[in-house]
Amino acid sequence: MILTDTHTHLYSEAFDDDRKDMMTRAKEANVSRFFIPAIDSNYTEAMLQLEADYPDQVYLMMGLHPTSVKANYKEELKHVATWLEKRHFYAVGEIGIDLYWDTSTLDIQKEAFKYQIELAKHYNLPIVIHCREAFDEIFEVLEDVNDDKLFGIFHCFTGTLEQAERAIALGMKLGIGGVVTFKNGKIDQFLSQIDLKHIVLETDAPYLAPKPYRGKRNESAYLTKILEKLSEIYSVSEEKIAEITTANSKEIFGI
Repeated sequence: MILTDTHTHLYSEAFDDDRKDMMTRAKEANVSRFFIPAIDSNYTEAMLQLEADYPDQVYLMMGLHPTSVKANYKEELKHVATWLEKRHFYAVGEIGIDLYWDTSTLDIQKEAFKYQIELAKHYNLPIVIHCREAFDEIFEVLEDVNDDKLFGIFHCFTGTLEQAERAIALGMKLGIGGVVTFKNGKIDQFLSQIDLKHIVLETDAPYLAPKPYRGKRNESAYLTKILEKLSEIYSVSEEKIAEITTANSKEIFGI
């Protein structure tokens, strides 16, 4: 059985003390592919080092996270564009809109989001969307730029069934992580109505650890807890869930 973590920040400082052991635990849990989202230029060197250390397992994205869209965002976007021109990445992400931390930057978040979507289209890459308290704003942008080159993953999907169907109609797969195991997560109540062909697995480590680790540091090995929950929701074997979601990830990322 092969599991794919489609969204994990393995370069995070949270793993500096035990990264090697953490990667070993993930391997023992059958997690063999890790897709790594970017945040901003401060993390590029650490991402490249991670890829160098685990060249057969780590797949990098490039992008500017919405919470890093600040006064210097144009400089940061230039950094993204330069790296996309320089070498291959597997997605443009994570990008999007976050109105939880700061609503005052909405206009430049939208600008950065649209610009990076156009970069993704130029390089025929998927986008990986970060959305926090911003579903309406995200859909407004996606519908404005929608065409046959738009595709990707709605990372850490926490919306309604209607929003899930809307995202899928716009070429997105749904990234399902630890929230699906939460008592108040709500997506477990309708997820079985979404065909598994639209689902990929993720941890968002070191954030959003699934039960029974909720509130602790997350890591990619805990993807098995998300797998268990989806097996329960869909009444399908864990092996089948792993097979389908890994195939979905390979289709999206082109590997």
